[in-house]
Amino acid sequence: MTSVEEKPNHIESKADSDITWYAIYVCSRHEKTVYQSLIEKDVECSLPLIKKFRRWSDRKKRIEVPLFRGYVFVRINLGKDKFTVLETDSVVKYIGIRGVPSPIRDEQMYWLNTMVNKFDTVQHETEIPIGEKVKVVTGPCKGMEGVVITRKNQERLVVMIEAIMQAVSIEIHPEYLERVRS
Repeated sequence: MTSVEEKPNHIESKADSDITWYAIYVCSRHEKTVYQSLIEKDVECSLPLIKKFRRWSDRKKRIEVPLFRGYVFVRINLGKDKFTVLETDSVVKYIGIRGVPSPIRDEQMYWLNTMVNKFDTVQHETEIPIGEKVKVVTGPCKGMEGVVITRKNQERLVVMIEAIMQAVSIEIHPEYLERVRS
């Protein structure tokens, strides 16, 4: 059995064209429990975690928290596995439009997990960024596309996950980027 602490971004490869990523909404603070339950049901899933410092009155500790609170990602055949996921304790619903779950492109999940696994500077962005579209030309994120914003004299690459209308960002050196022509 795989624990959340050992592998926060459990992703296995399944070769099936009908298998797609979806976001599910879960009860508050139940992301890790739902993730573990889905792993036990042999459902391919991902729970991007980031490290944050939390302060209590007597100590300060670095803990792992979900990048997107309330969300767990599943890669399933919707026709076959939809109800297996929904029957899991603390799962509320699929994220979608008018009751239809919105698929998430494999490429977006790949880059999301790459960012979380390789960078300590990943942040959840609360505003949808406005700026120039760029492509990373070197380094571990080579090929990733996003929008650059500048904050506090730091270059940040923002990647939007359209299906859930959420964005994440990482610090990146401007020399690693090139403009994407429309």
